[in-house]
Amino acid sequence: MEETSEPYGQEQTKKSDEAIIHIGNDPVMQSAVDVLSTLGNKKKVIIRSKGNSIPNAVAVANIITEKMLKDNSKVEKIKLDTENAAGIGRMTSTIEIILIKN
Repeated sequence: MEETSEPYGQEQTKKSDEAIIHIGNDPVMQSAVDVLSTLGNKKKVIIRSKGNSIPNAVAVANIITEKMLKDNSKVEKIKLDTENAAGIGRMTSTIEIILIKN
């Protein structure tokens, strides 16, 4: 999947109906509002996070699907993975949560 960079931590893929948002250590409600505004324009949002930011990504997905867009959105898929740092032997967990709007 080829991606192009977008400002404010968002990326859009070639398909115009989905966007990728990277969740870091920003306030959870701010990130949830960013995802909500993106879901207003797109049918699918992919939330990505790694390491210590994974709980923030899960919280954002829960806020969107259970509070803000209850019965109008759902989690389509969750992907878990681990990345190895080259030569160091250190492993970092990653998560990808795919939200879709009904």
